[in-house]
Amino acid sequence: VHLVESGGGLVQPGGSLTLSCATSGFTFENYAMTWVRQAPGKGLEWVSSIGTFDTWSRNTDYADSVKGRFTISRDNAKSMLFLLLNNLKPEDTGMYYCAQGGSTSDYNVRGQGTQVTVSS
Repeated sequence: VHLVESGGGLVQPGGSLTLSCATSGFTFENYAMTWVRQAPGKGLEWVSSIGTFDTWSRNTDYADSVKGRFTISRDNAKSMLFLLLNNLKPEDTGMYYCAQGGSTSDYNVRGQGTQVTVSS
């Protein structure tokens, strides 16, 4: 199993980023997928999950802190997961990881992460 995140960077408050996660080594379409993040000095925080249906699946869920600002999606044909981050806040700063499994998984199968820094 191989998960590679990309798309992070430095952005001003109110800005946007799109994170991508390229996957291989497993049948992507059969798995729910999740984004988690880790702020400096803190533990992993669940951000969003998406079910096993098509790209525009309604089977999505978000942490209250990001609801209405972040959008998760997936492309099963390309085995990729995405996270659109809008209206970013300084408290969104952290390392973002994509993980295999849904919101109740242990997130042990995840990539190396991509850094998001929100600062003026």
